[in-house]
Amino acid sequence: MATLENIQAKIVRLQAEAEAIVKKQSLAVVGKIGELMEKHGLTLADLESHLGGRNRHRDAAAVKAAGKGNGAAKYVDPKSGATWTGRGRAPAWIANAKNRNRFLIDASAQHPMSAAERASKPGNYVRGPQMPKYRDPETGATWSGRGRAPAWLVEAKDRAVFLIEGSGKAVPKATTSRKSTAKKTAGRKLVPR
Repeated sequence: MATLENIQAKIVRLQAEAEAIVKKQSLAVVGKIGELMEKHGLTLADLESHLGGRNRHRDAAAVKAAGKGNGAAKYVDPKSGATWTGRGRAPAWIANAKNRNRFLIDASAQHPMSAAERASKPGNYVRGPQMPKYRDPETGATWSGRGRAPAWLVEAKDRAVFLIEGSGKAVPKATTSRKSTAKKTAGRKLVPR
């Protein structure tokens, strides 16, 4: 009966035989390759240049960099003039564009974006303080129409009553509002006397 030690010894011996056979076959193949190289007048340098050799990745990158450079810009931002080659991560000004053709350098020279096209895009609005459009007749507080509506306007059924005539003209903004006075009166009520 075979013991565990006997079986393990056989495995080690068979693995050594298998490795010897593989080495013998590979030496025979290397010998044949050497004969063929001699017969055709090839050197290791010829093979490395054809196959790439060990430094294939580095050499390929060097050849690519030398031949192509950084690359010419393919896209341009009409607002800022920033360019992008089309390689790598897309910059923010083109990343979410559905149609990148309008940013092409050749296309932008033929079809520049007009001011009307820029103004019609969603999210393309004037930032910063706005001229007031609504005024509370009681307090004189104003609201530009942007952001949360003040309490005096939220409760109104018809906002047109509070519209400032000629809201396109400059109207000085009143600084008082009911919210600040409500906070002051609420604070006074909490203080015991």
